[in-house]
Amino acid sequence: MSRKISLGRTPLAAALAAVLGTTSLVALTPSTALAIPPGGYADLIEDFSPAVVLVEVSAKPTPANAEGPLPNDEFLKEFQRRFGDRLPELRQLPDEGARRGVGSGFIISSDGLIVTNNHVVDGASSVTIKFADESEHEARVVGTDPLTDIALLDIEGSDLPTVSFGSSEEMRVGDEVIAMGNPFGLGGTVTTGIVSAKDRNINAGPFDEFIQTDAAINRGNSGGPLFNDRGEVIGVNTAIFSPDGASAGIGFAVPSDLVSRIVADLKDDGKIDRGWLGVRIKPVSDEVASVLGLDAGEGIQVDGVIDGSPADKVGLKAGDIVLSFDGTPINEARDLTRAVGNAAPDTASKIEILRRGDRQTLDVTLANRATAQDA
Repeated sequence: MSRKISLGRTPLAAALAAVLGTTSLVALTPSTALAIPPGGYADLIEDFSPAVVLVEVSAKPTPANAEGPLPNDEFLKEFQRRFGDRLPELRQLPDEGARRGVGSGFIISSDGLIVTNNHVVDGASSVTIKFADESEHEARVVGTDPLTDIALLDIEGSDLPTVSFGSSEEMRVGDEVIAMGNPFGLGGTVTTGIVSAKDRNINAGPFDEFIQTDAAINRGNSGGPLFNDRGEVIGVNTAIFSPDGASAGIGFAVPSDLVSRIVADLKDDGKIDRGWLGVRIKPVSDEVASVLGLDAGEGIQVDGVIDGSPADKVGLKAGDIVLSFDGTPINEARDLTRAVGNAAPDTASKIEILRRGDRQTLDVTLANRATAQDA
């Protein structure tokens, strides 16, 4: 199983394809305190590797061409020219066999909670967790969050080996990291590298803030942990940039500070509750910024307001420039999406806007994105 994402807005921009393997980091000056210890990481890896697992999934078989389009007229004409008027019954082809795929995951509680990627288990009819000792456990999907590509699984167990989350915010570009997972289904594999960049936006979703790393990540690594030099999980390996599906030295992980919040929410009721404002937004043009005296990149413009939304109720209008949300400066579209999404529904928030040169602060009570018809 794998899927590709584009680093641009065009889905099939092959030159910029980022492969999400169901297999799949941040500051500039490395510190001598983070140098590889004498003898390497063997002792550390020995401690945390039992908590890293293989996630095997099966998906329900689907009838071949059951949902696909019929051949076009040119195909049918050519078929008739070669074989006469007898046409095949295209919807009676044999069913495809059950699709199978593998990814990675890691145990965060001794009673069996496991973190992996949403795309690893998406559409799965069954999920099996395999340990290094070859023991297997059937898993239940507690909940998923496609917007951050995180999923939470549960298996029956007690006294299971675990790993814990560290702080992704504290990581600096140049800090050493360790990736572990099951590339190509080969079983527990360890690679090392550094944090290459932080807060990467690869247009995979509205909450992109990936850690970029040069630690080798391949198909099958998806859902596996990215560790710091203390054996704490500081990211979940999710995507790679690659023209051919193999590691090209550019991998991406969802930062642990975000993952831990998502996991806590999923653990509660299997769902993610996010704030929803109800606006369509676009960048502020250079011409508008010049007229209003805004600095380059300051603010985001409201392009439309959804009827009945919190934004509509509080009086936001097309043309308003959003400058900040609950004190967070808004400089691009994802800043507002992230700030609103991180706020709890049904809570009062303050949104600072610029309307015809007049700065205003509005009090808005957010709705729940999960129940909104238009996000």
